[in-house]
Amino acid sequence: MNQDQNQDLNQAFRQAMRQMAGGVCVITANDGEQRTGLTATSVVSVSMDPPELLISVNRTSSTWPVLEKAGRFGINVLSRAQQHVAENFSGKGGLRGAQRYADDGWTQTAEGVWLSRKALAVFACDVEKVVEHRQHALIVGKVTFIGVLPGDSPLTYWQGQYGSFAPPAAP
Repeated sequence: MNQDQNQDLNQAFRQAMRQMAGGVCVITANDGEQRTGLTATSVVSVSMDPPELLISVNRTSSTWPVLEKAGRFGINVLSRAQQHVAENFSGKGGLRGAQRYADDGWTQTAEGVWLSRKALAVFACDVEKVVEHRQHALIVGKVTFIGVLPGDSPLTYWQGQYGSFAPPAAP
């Protein structure tokens, strides 16, 4: 495959992946005083017993070295009212590190994992396994804590835009 064909395939892949609507999560990581995180739509359930989740993190991101050193991370399933949190953690406006935690209520587990008090669901995870593949690290996290705050609609991402899910009206 020549370079032009590869670029065409990469562009087609991006366009096709934008067709997949996804729930928006914020992955948090901290090592001592250094805390950071990122916005993700790629959180996958791996196992129910024990409960495990998989995340994919670009190893060139500022979050990767902190998460790798910390050995644990948080997953925060955002509500539609938390779009600003998703934007903060995506680096919009140049926010970095602990600045990304502005404008939301946060708490820490006894182990130091940062979790949103306003998220629909939160998970604290210990890193169970890391598989480095190309530019990403595929990280399996063993869930050590779960919190659920039902009620609001989830924040979704589709075609490069944030939105929300509304269940169909009852017949």
